[in-house]
Amino acid sequence: MKQFASTLGLLLTTFVVAASSRAATNQPITVVSYYFGNYHPGDPRNVKTKGPDWSEWELVKNAKPRFPGHQQPHVPLWGYRDESQPKVMAQKIAAAADHGISAFVFDWYYYNDGPFLNATVDDGFLKATNNSRLKFAFMWANHDWYDIHPAHRGLPGKLLYPGRVTPETFNKICDLLIRDYFSRSNYWRIDGKPYFSIYEANTLVSSFGSVAATRTALDQFRAKAKAAGLPGLHLNAVDWACDRNLAHALGFDSVTAYVWVHHAGLPEPQTEYNFVRDEYFGFWAKAMTNYDVPYIPNVTMGWDPSPRADQSQAYGNFGYPFTNVIKDNTPENFRTALEMAKQRLLAEPGGLRILNLNCWNEWTEGSYLEPDTVHGLAYLDAVEKVFGNNHEQ
Repeated sequence: MKQFASTLGLLLTTFVVAASSRAATNQPITVVSYYFGNYHPGDPRNVKTKGPDWSEWELVKNAKPRFPGHQQPHVPLWGYRDESQPKVMAQKIAAAADHGISAFVFDWYYYNDGPFLNATVDDGFLKATNNSRLKFAFMWANHDWYDIHPAHRGLPGKLLYPGRVTPETFNKICDLLIRDYFSRSNYWRIDGKPYFSIYEANTLVSSFGSVAATRTALDQFRAKAKAAGLPGLHLNAVDWACDRNLAHALGFDSVTAYVWVHHAGLPEPQTEYNFVRDEYFGFWAKAMTNYDVPYIPNVTMGWDPSPRADQSQAYGNFGYPFTNVIKDNTPENFRTALEMAKQRLLAEPGGLRILNLNCWNEWTEGSYLEPDTVHGLAYLDAVEKVFGNNHEQ
């Protein structure tokens, strides 16, 4: 009887473990997309430096082929529309939601003297009548902003807005985020906690002068959120400016990537998409063990920042935005990358089942999911075909 009971217990344990494994395998994968909001006229900063009608659409329109076979300019199928208009944003929301994307993670800007490009969210997304269909979150793009629109070889871009902020500004940012965004029903949360990503953790440290002071500020940010009735915060760091030691010291809850080229070289003037994919996937494998917090991987659609370069100057690998580019980033190759990412995520026994995409609309860096006149909705269709059901098939 004792042997029977032991055998029965082993069988039950095996059954429970197998059932738990199947449940984990069937857990949905959340797909989010970065969104870069510089495609609307009238931002006060852009008006001051570029004029009242300027947006980065002007760079997209003026881009030229720089070498044989170079596809430029890219022409948006929906036209050069103003993303700060609620009806325009509603079209984007519908397309994203229809194709398996759960949230836009907006590149969010706030400097010592206030916000930048905020009309994308405040006037466009939040006033769109269908914004309940899509979650939103912020990646604080706290990097230096240079006048490189376009950039000229041999002339350093003028620093317009430094990424470093004062502790007082950071405190103001925390209050603003909690008051105006984090409590909204469609703000994206992980385990109930609002997700907030920081692009340059090292720049934040320079703002406070030490790692210890920065950790104190982030702890106070979490305390403010709880005092406002939130269960806390999910603080994320973009990995290109945050190593394992810094992520641990600052207490981040996860780490992620913004774009493949941060971690994969482009050895050729036109580097194959699949080569870059494999380079990044190798980095991803190491990141899973390098960090002691969950790693959220990325799939990038492409890379070609030539629209931001002076179109009258010779193009080459001379320094951003004069860089090598990715070629053969076809919808088919993009879909294969998505399928590979999905299978790897499903194979992981634990951790976060989240994938971020670069990007919804980085038109001036050649990485966008929005439809163009060459491929139509093929990139969005690839996302839908791989993640529309959001479960393992």
